[in-house]
Amino acid sequence: MSTTALGILSPQQTAQALPYDALTREIEAVLTDPSVAVPPRIVQPLHGGGSLFVMPAADAKVAITKLISFIPTNVQRGLPTIQGDIVVFDVQTGQRLAVLDGPTVTARRTAAVSLLAAQKLAPRHEGPLLIVGAGVQGRAHLEAFREGLGVQETFIASRSAASADALVVHAQGLGMRATRVDDPNAVLAHCPWVVSATPAQGVVLTGMPRSDAFVAAVGAFTPRMVEWAPGVCRQVAQTGTLVVDTRDADHEAGDLLQAGLDVCALPTLADVVNASATWLQASRPDHGPVFFKSCGWAGWDLAAARCMARAISAQG
Repeated sequence: MSTTALGILSPQQTAQALPYDALTREIEAVLTDPSVAVPPRIVQPLHGGGSLFVMPAADAKVAITKLISFIPTNVQRGLPTIQGDIVVFDVQTGQRLAVLDGPTVTARRTAAVSLLAAQKLAPRHEGPLLIVGAGVQGRAHLEAFREGLGVQETFIASRSAASADALVVHAQGLGMRATRVDDPNAVLAHCPWVVSATPAQGVVLTGMPRSDAFVAAVGAFTPRMVEWAPGVCRQVAQTGTLVVDTRDADHEAGDLLQAGLDVCALPTLADVVNASATWLQASRPDHGPVFFKSCGWAGWDLAAARCMARAISAQG
């Protein structure tokens, strides 16, 4: 790795450094790297209902600290709900290598984690994608699933018709067939791919995913947040497969915790990545949806920093 500091990367520069294919491979590599260390993140509640997140992580070459704010009421202000930066350091010298745009990394690494989970766990790899929530995460997942899975058709639902229409136009610009729907529950039966990326301030999804569906539930990342009805989560636990992104979900997976499920007993994405095909087949029922609950982890941001560093090294 070059020791030349890159400075502060713009959102566009950050996105260019994190192509989904390479980022997904780096996320998988992080899960098999014994040098990776990720302490529990600090969540500082803020007056007004927001939160400040401090998330460090390191491996043998790179160390990062992610510092972001989450202000859900910024939707009404026309401002991003997530703001902040990720500072990347060289472990050997302590030199700051770069500052990545926090919201861009958050969007792309979260979508890449969902993509990796879908590649490993989805019962089928065809059919339309339902996206619930047409914000930054909805757009990132649309792009990631199109690039990584070849999804060609999408239904988009949002509490904001304007946001849904804008994402429909974006999808069509990518060559996809896209339709806005007012009630996501009405099209669950048609969609083997489902991404829920709402603000998670209340239950939005009350229908049962189809038996061959893969669900990436990413909106709720605190115990109080929720997108999916508790009854649906309990039914999936009985008839399908629940997987969480990391053990941090044990105390953060609002959808599952509010359903009264024993999250600590659920497999993580690391279990999936490090498992044999035989283990996966034995652990999954013959029928039933796969529900992947994503809460976030600084290890994903470390993967983004590694991805950036690898790209810079390849350039010379």
